Amino acid sequence: MLVVFRVIAHLPIPGVDTEALRRFFSSNQLLGLLNIFSGGGLENFSIVMLGVGPYITASIIFQLLTMIIPALERLSKEGEQGYRKINQWTRLLTVPLAALQAFSTITLLRQQGGGIIPSMSLFELTTATVAITGGTMFLMWIGELISEKKIGNGISLLIFAGIVAQLPVSLQRTLATFDPNKIFTYAVIAALGLVTVAGIVFITEAQRNIPVSYARRIRGNRVFGGVDTHLPLRVNQAGVIPIIFAVSLVVFPPLIAQFFSNSPIGWLAAASRGTTTLFQNQLFYALIYFALVFAFTYFYTSVVFHPHQIAENLQKQGGFVPGIRPGQHTAQYLSYVSNRIMLAGALFLGTIAVLPNILQSTTQITTLVVGGTSLLIVVAVVIETVKQIDAQLVMRDYEGF
Repeated sequence: MLVVFRVIAHLPIPGVDTEALRRFFSSNQLLGLLNIFSGGGLENFSIVMLGVGPYITASIIFQLLTMIIPALERLSKEGEQGYRKINQWTRLLTVPLAALQAFSTITLLRQQGGGIIPSMSLFELTTATVAITGGTMFLMWIGELISEKKIGNGISLLIFAGIVAQLPVSLQRTLATFDPNKIFTYAVIAALGLVTVAGIVFITEAQRNIPVSYARRIRGNRVFGGVDTHLPLRVNQAGVIPIIFAVSLVVFPPLIAQFFSNSPIGWLAAASRGTTTLFQNQLFYALIYFALVFAFTYFYTSVVFHPHQIAENLQKQGGFVPGIRPGQHTAQYLSYVSNRIMLAGALFLGTIAVLPNILQSTTQITTLVVGGTSLLIVVAVVIETVKQIDAQLVMRDYEGF
């Protein structure tokens, strides 16, 4: 499936000057970030140029609606059946979002001039939009196929493959512009890269163990319970999802602004140019990116972690946290501990997200610096995939044979 993804990422929409397109993307940081998540498909203007971005956006919308609309919240608690229904609605919402984003991207690139995209007839524009939308749905299908085989999250693996595919290109550009006078700087960047990978592994695997004891129960001649165990709470419970959410939002305002930069309405054009200039400011971009990652870490953890439900399940099974009364007090304690350790996870994710901006501004090297976001996704996806494969191997490992 990953090989198929990389092949179709190099099938371009006809009539596009790919060289002019690459030069344009190399000069635009925000579009370059989107290009990384599309696996280079946006730079090649391929039929999968949008990657799985529209599907991620649809997932964000439904997760927000789940917290707002009681009916969706009840549906999300119905287990596998409710999950399938919400997932089906997410797929349906992906179609119009992909079509809208494809049309907007084509229109935006046509406004840039430079012969990137020639004038298209209505039929050509419709054909390109349908092809790009179909490419996004095809990638979504591939991602779900990978997920069904229990070897990792398919959507994350597609993003991972796109990021890894860009590494040889980045290395080639670095070698082409190699400066012997900056050999110490290159060594420092390499050392920071190793430290960052070690830090990502440490935070990803870090957890707080909450002690849990089960009351002893006697039924006839048998004794049940009386076991001491623990409830693991991860420091980074949200994984890479806050990063992906933040990327989807941080690129949205400048993209819309560029779309209206040539508007005949004076105030709208001025506001669009002001927004584009504001997001090109490295300090503002880093601050807003950090804030979004920090906020989404808390938001997504609150979506996936339910202390009241965990406390209720513990009480039903006869378990309790030593020194804490079962029920509401246990839920409050779990929520308190989760919020405290989540602070470290949110700060770490935010720092990793803005690390490339710090390195680029201090070293003035833009070709070798691998984005902290990309590095985090790669390491986290590898860890998750290895764990799932190990779990599959354990299920099929029978002692004595």
